[in-house]
Amino acid sequence: MNVSPQAPQYPPYAMQPPPYVPHPSTTTGWYPPAPQSPPVPQSAPAPEGAPAPEGAPVPEAAVVPEPAPARTVRSELRGAVLHVELDSPGTGNAVTSAMLDELLALLAVPDPAVRVIVLSAAGRDFCLGGDRDELLAGLDEDPTGGRIRAYGDKARRVCDALVNSPAVTIARVQGRATGAGFALALACDLRAGADNAVFRLPELALGLPVAWGGLLPRLLHEVGAARVREIILTGRPVGAVEARELAILQRVVPEQELDEAVAEWARPITRRSEAALRVTKTLLASHASATRLADAAVLDSELMASVLAAAHYTRSLADRGPAS
Repeated sequence: MNVSPQAPQYPPYAMQPPPYVPHPSTTTGWYPPAPQSPPVPQSAPAPEGAPAPEGAPVPEAAVVPEPAPARTVRSELRGAVLHVELDSPGTGNAVTSAMLDELLALLAVPDPAVRVIVLSAAGRDFCLGGDRDELLAGLDEDPTGGRIRAYGDKARRVCDALVNSPAVTIARVQGRATGAGFALALACDLRAGADNAVFRLPELALGLPVAWGGLLPRLLHEVGAARVREIILTGRPVGAVEARELAILQRVVPEQELDEAVAEWARPITRRSEAALRVTKTLLASHASATRLADAAVLDSELMASVLAAAHYTRSLADRGPAS
C-alpha cells in the first residue's frame, strides 16, 4: 500500500509577514520597516581648549541677528481717529529717510474707517527739518545726488498723502516747525498750534532751495506771494500769533490746551459720512490745484539734489587745492 508522504508540519505562525507599516503614499497595504542603521560610535569629548582633531567638521559660527532699527514714528487708532506721532525727540524729530518710510506705510493706503488723522510730535519741538547728516552722507556715497532725489521723492509722496487723504488731517504743532517740519504741518487740512509755536524757513542761509514736499506752492496758495517772498528771503521766524494771521495756523491755544483744541475739531468730523468726507476732500484739493498753472512740486527732489550735488562738488575741488 502506497502511503503518501506526509506534508511537513510547521509550527503555527512560523512564517508571518513583516509587521504592518503604512506606506507614506498610500493608506492600504504594508510596507517593510526601514532597516535600522547601527549606532555611530561617539568619541569622548575633547578637553576644553584642546585643538580639534584633524578632519573634524568646523562648527558654523552662530548667526547673531541684527537689531531692528529704532522706530521714529508711533501710531495709535482711537475709534475713527488715527494718531501719528513723530517720535525722535532727541534729534528734534529730524526727518530721515526711515521716518518717511514709516509715514508712508501709515498714510499711503488709507483706511476707510478712519475719519481723522492727527499728526503730532514728541518732545519740545514739532520738527527741526530734514536730517542734514543723512543728506551729507548720501552725497558722499553718491555725489550725483541720487540718494537726495530718492529722499525728496519720498518727502513729496508723504505730503501728497496728507493732502489727498480721504480723512481730515490735523497738525498739532508745538515749539519749532522748521523746513521739513513746516512742510509737514502745512500739508494738513487743519493746523492747531501752541502759543510757543514758531515757523521758519532757513533754507537760503543753509545754501538750499525751498524745495521739500511741495511746500512752496502750498505756502503761496495758503498765505500769498508777497508775504511768502519776505519769509523765505529773510529766513525770519514766524511766531504763533502771526502764523494765525497768515493762515499758517487756524487756531492758537496754550500748549496745555492743545490736545483739547484738536479733539474739538475731531469730534464732529468723526460723525461725518465717509463718502461725503472723501468727495469734499477731493473737491477742496482740486480747487486748490486749479489756482496753479503747473505743479512745480514734482521738481523739488531734482532741485534739491542738483543744488546739493553742485555744492558738494565745489567743496571737493576746494579740498583738493590747486592743480599741480
